[in-house]
This record gives sequence, C-alpha cells and structure tokens, in this order.
Amino acid sequence: MAAALEEDEIDNDDYYSLLNVRREATQDELKASYRRLCMLYHPDKHRDPELKRQAEQLFNLVHQAYEVLSDPQSRAIYDIYGKRGLDVEGWEVVERKRTPAEIREEYERLQRERDERRLQQRTNPKGTISVGIDATDLFDRYEEDYEEISGGGGGLPHIEINKMHISQSIEAPLTTSDTAILSGSLSTHNGNGGGNINLALRRVTSAKGWGEVEFGAGDTHGPLFGLKIFRNLTSRCFTTAHCGMQFSSRGIRPGLTTMLARHLDKNTMGYLQWRWGTQSSMNTSIVRDTKSSHFTFAVQLGIPHTFIMMSYQYKFQDDDQTKIKGSVKSGFFGTVVEYGAETKISRHSVLGATVSVGVPQGVSLKIKLNRASQTYFFPIHLTDQLLPSAVFYATVGPLVFYLAIQRLVIRPYLRAQQEQELEKQRESSASDVAKKKQEAEAAVLLMQESVRRIIEAEESKMGLIILNAWYGKFVTDNSRKHERARVIDVTVPLQCLVKDSKLILTEASKAGLPGFYDPCVGEEKSLKVLYQFRGVMHQVLCGDTEALRIPKQSHRIDNDS
Repeated sequence: MAAALEEDEIDNDDYYSLLNVRREATQDELKASYRRLCMLYHPDKHRDPELKRQAEQLFNLVHQAYEVLSDPQSRAIYDIYGKRGLDVEGWEVVERKRTPAEIREEYERLQRERDERRLQQRTNPKGTISVGIDATDLFDRYEEDYEEISGGGGGLPHIEINKMHISQSIEAPLTTSDTAILSGSLSTHNGNGGGNINLALRRVTSAKGWGEVEFGAGDTHGPLFGLKIFRNLTSRCFTTAHCGMQFSSRGIRPGLTTMLARHLDKNTMGYLQWRWGTQSSMNTSIVRDTKSSHFTFAVQLGIPHTFIMMSYQYKFQDDDQTKIKGSVKSGFFGTVVEYGAETKISRHSVLGATVSVGVPQGVSLKIKLNRASQTYFFPIHLTDQLLPSAVFYATVGPLVFYLAIQRLVIRPYLRAQQEQELEKQRESSASDVAKKKQEAEAAVLLMQESVRRIIEAEESKMGLIILNAWYGKFVTDNSRKHERARVIDVTVPLQCLVKDSKLILTEASKAGLPGFYDPCVGEEKSLKVLYQFRGVMHQVLCGDTEALRIPKQSHRIDNDS
C-alpha cells in the first residue's frame, strides 16, 4: 500500500519530531509537549504585528499536529500512511468511531478502489536474452592446422556465437481477478531455429487459489493446450497441477505435472513433484532460505534424467547484496561442479558469474546480468576437457575484469548519477526548503525571550547551557575536503528545549524540530552540540535520527584537550 503512495509528493512534516515526542508517546506526553509549545508560540504573547503573524502560523501547525496525534483513529492512519493518508479521496465518509484496525481496513479498501482505476495502465514486462558463445579455440586447438590456415605462427583464436534465445512476456490485467499473459520466444542453434507464441488467461478464484488456461503454437511443435491450477490446502501447504496436450504430426502427446509443497519451518520448504509424459520423473527437494544463506538439496528419478543435487549460497549483509554460491550435481549424465558470485552494481542491476566444471561437459563460464525485469545471459563454452588453465582463467578473468570495471566505470558513473539525483532533489525541494527556512527563522525569533529566561534559570544553578549547536552535513574525512560542509546554527532552538537541566531528543529526524530545517536535502546529516554543565565543557556528535539525552559524563571534554 505504501508503494501506491510513492507517486505523490513526499511529506516533509513529521508531527512526532515537531512535538519532540516518541512514536509511542502517551496522551499525557503529547499534552505536555503541546502545552509547552503553545506557551512559546501563542500569538497573544507578541505585540509586534510581524511576530504575531509568524507565531500564529507556527501555533496552527503545532495545533494541527496535536489534533492528529491525540485522536486514535487519525493517529493510526498517520502512523501507517503519513500525512497524505488523512486526505485520501473517500476518507471523509468513514465513521470516526472505528478502531485503528478497522480504520486501516477501510483505508486499504479505498486504496484498492484507487488501484482499480489505474489497473488498465499496468503491465509487467519480462524478458530474457541468451547468447551462447563457443570459445573452445582459446584452450583446445590444433596448432598445425591453425598455422596452415593462417599462413604463419600467430593469429587470433576463432570465437563464434553458436546459439541464441530471446523470450518476452507481458501481463495485461483485465479486471482485479483476471489477467491475460502474452509470451513468445525465438531460438537458434548452429543455423537451425524456431519460435513459439503463448497466450494464457489467469483468474484468481479466491484467496486460496487461481486457475490458468494456456494456448500456444510454434513452428517446431504443433498447437498446445494447457490447464494449470494453484491451490492452498492449508496455511502451510499448497499444490499445483499442470496438464497439457501437444498436437503434432505424430499425434497428441499428453503431459501432466503435479507438485506438493509444504512449509517445514519458518525458513524451510519441502517440495514433491511428479511428471508424466515424454520425460517422466519424480523429484523431491528441500529449500532453506534465511537472511544470510540459501540451501537446496534435490533428488530426481526419471527418464532420461536421474540425478542428485546440492547447492549452497551465502549472502553478505552489505549494500551491494553480494552472494557467493556453489553446487554439485551428479547423475547418469555425469558430474557438474559450479561456483560463482553475484553482486548489485546499480539500483536495478545485478551482475553474476558462474564457473561450471563437469565430466564430460568440460569447462564453461556463465555471465548473467539482471536489469530490472530483463535478463541477459551469456554462457561461454571454454573447453570440452578438464583443463586447469581453462578453470584458472574462467575464475580469475571475470574477477579481475569486474574489479577494473567497478573502479574505472561503475563507481564514477554511480557517483555522478547520485550527484545528479541530489541536484534534482534540491531543485525540486528548493521552494519547500525556503519555506521551512523562513518558518525556522521565525521560530527562532519567537524563542528569544523564552531562551533568555531559560539561560538565566540554568546559570543560577550551574545547569545546562547550550554554547553552540550545528545541524547538517559535516566533512570530517580528509579525502572529502573538496566537499563543502552545509550546517545551520541551532543553538537557540536546542536551548529552548532544555527543561530542568536536561535536553531529550527522540528517535526522529531533527529537521522537524521547531527552529530546525533541512540544509542539505537527501544527504546524511548530524547534530553537533557544545554545552556547559556544572561549569564543565561537554561536546557530542549524533546522527540525524539518533535519540539524544544530555548531559552525560561521556560527553565531557578533558582539560588537556
């Protein structure tokens, strides 16, 4: 549901941050914070017409935040969908006496109606392009024949593209429960090729299942008719069944495939599959998928393919979502060992490489690039024999090439793209930032008198005095000295929040605090505070969304420093 709201403008008002309360704040905490801000911003406290006008604007904003958070129904919607959730078309007809759970259900109903109006404009295109490359001449060739053809002792090895496959599919939603899927493919291998086209109509019959009818035709095979059914048997078990009839010059060739799947535990699935037709088989497998790993074990008995397979994948918890994997598969066809890795190279692109070593298959290198919903696959056959040199170059070559491209091309490109996006974000939010800056400056003016009284009270008891405070982007890394720090002075707003010699900030972006604004949209921000407590200097640096509580002994500055 949140994804449906991404097309709208991002909310900049954080009501919790404005009131400086926790997201779990009680009604008493909300009321206490609201009263304090009302005393600060109440228009009747200011005689100057300009200050009175500014105070009225800020007072209304605080009052709006309190009204939303103090009402359980409004707060439930705000917590789930933000400020825009309160303005959804049709929301005014909802009864206000419902529980938060009922409010959420009603809101989702309204959002579904909104999605239905956009349904006709949505498709889900998927495509695959596979290019097979024969590079056996790199490692396995006859030198005498090569010299005779080339007329000398040198030359380039012969590399050719021996097969290609292209497939594409699109989904066209007809209603909320009916979808049409059109797909097609073209293949060629050593000069011989063919293609086919398929049309499937899928209907969601209930929350427990769906059914699909498929029609197909191709130049290598005759017309195809198929029926597929999916059904949830229990909350932990489901089944699928697919039956089809292939019409050809040799007659009708029927086929049937059924699968039963069950959740063995939170992260483990068990599958049992039976296939009857031209290639009958029975397959059982166990798949365990966790946050850090993926494990598969499968056994198949069938004609002509009987094998046992085991694979393991380790997932690194990094920004690039790097994965390393290995598998071994052995059967009547021989034995194949595969190992490889994949990593995210941009927001929508994942690059992977796998080395396949088998008997009697030889050595192959498989490169795969996923770009959004498109897949580009390049299987490169290196040799028909188990040559150590082929295994070495298939392993080291892609790694060296990737590191070079990553350093010389990908990183500079992503850095330039990020800077362009930040610049666009700054331009699009320039007017909003200017408005927030004006509001922050007005709030600081309104705080002056209150801050003077707070400082006098704190000085009388040697309490908490905010000497200097800055908020924004700090440049502390020597390698980034060329970047310009963008910070604003927030000494007065922080001093205004001091109560009983304590300053407490909740876990929320500090850009929403009274007297604050975002000086560097889209970039990482911090808050740096230099303060005095009991006559001793203290200093602290915290992240934008980190909670902060001062004074603390750990913030104390040594006399030597």
